[in-house]
Amino acid sequence: MPQTLKLSIALLSLIFAGTLQAQAPTSKQAVLEHYTDIAHAVFTDSHTQAEELKNSIVALLNKPTENTLNKARDAWKVARIPYQQSEVFRFSHVVVDDMEAQINAWPLDEGLIDYVNEDYEGELGNFGADANIIANPALDFGGTLIDTLKITPEILADLNELGGSEANVATGYHAIEFLLWGQDLNGTGAGAGERPATDYALGEQCTHGNCERRRNYLLAATELLIQNLSTLENEWAPDQAGNYREQFLASGEQAALTKVLFSMGSLALGELAGERMKVALEANSTEDEHDCFSDNTHYSHYYNALGIANIYSGHFQGTNGDWLRGPSLENLIKDISPTLAKSLTDAFELTQAKLQVMVHRADASGPFASKTTMKFDQMIAEGNSEGVQIIGDVIESLVAETQLIEAMAKALDINRLTPDQVRQH
Repeated sequence: MPQTLKLSIALLSLIFAGTLQAQAPTSKQAVLEHYTDIAHAVFTDSHTQAEELKNSIVALLNKPTENTLNKARDAWKVARIPYQQSEVFRFSHVVVDDMEAQINAWPLDEGLIDYVNEDYEGELGNFGADANIIANPALDFGGTLIDTLKITPEILADLNELGGSEANVATGYHAIEFLLWGQDLNGTGAGAGERPATDYALGEQCTHGNCERRRNYLLAATELLIQNLSTLENEWAPDQAGNYREQFLASGEQAALTKVLFSMGSLALGELAGERMKVALEANSTEDEHDCFSDNTHYSHYYNALGIANIYSGHFQGTNGDWLRGPSLENLIKDISPTLAKSLTDAFELTQAKLQVMVHRADASGPFASKTTMKFDQMIAEGNSEGVQIIGDVIESLVAETQLIEAMAKALDINRLTPDQVRQH
């Protein structure tokens, strides 16, 4: 046989082998293993960015200036990017949802933590609404005396949801947000919180009193956030015997896929479209705005939705720019129904496009560069037809996306996506 023919046959064999490999069906187990890789990557990134946030807060406390305060605020916004993409793991993974109250609970009665404006009104019936932990080394809560002389991560964890009230949020991203920005007193008008850097100064430069305790609170809350994110990172880490990742992968393919899809749909419809957008819009309520002190809500919503799309595509981009890619739900559905896969891809892309409009409008960027900014709390103002349209378009897209997630479940022989179904496994 001529040498050239041998080479041609060998080349064809390689090409054919590659074609067969490319056409091999994606296994559910491979998709689930990559899903846990994404979870680990997201929580690792969240943990890393929380550490960076702490570094910025330490710099603020070492030298309280408007510059160091703004850098700490910027670090908080960056830290939100990976965490908001992690919320797609909340709704069917108890290990994640159980820590939600300590990490990302909202809305909060900020009077529990620090000074507030004179016309501040907490949640009706909440005895902790004006407790002001920072100003008081001991709290008399319904006749029970609570020692808060030393403000530590452990003390704050115990004080969170004090008296069983979900409004008593003492920890997590939003407690830190309040401590960095202060109350947003602008209602549905322009502007975020305006806490001065001198709230963290010592001596005569201290404003609003109790600066040393405020410093201790901010640092302790950040350290607790780091601890909690580290715990979740470890729960999803590979090759750690007995952690949640191992339990999840051992639960069976159908049970695990049910959890994956239930959590995607729950975040898309009930939480993001419902609690975080529709409720705030219909009530014209800035108290129901997610990142209400910083006016960062548009990005919070954007990255929540991106987290859902990540699970479908099998892609995650860390804040350092690195990509994680692998076997995905998209691959699984393409093997079953290319038409459904295309519809799903289009739906996720449409949702992100609608949210990009919200981001551009909030930042006065892109096609809105010639306009003034319109943050989420302005969009929900009564009579703001433009804001209603922007938010309504996102909600409509999320509803359609959820319907397709349900169709994806049926294509994978999952007939019900309900809380009872998830708890059975």
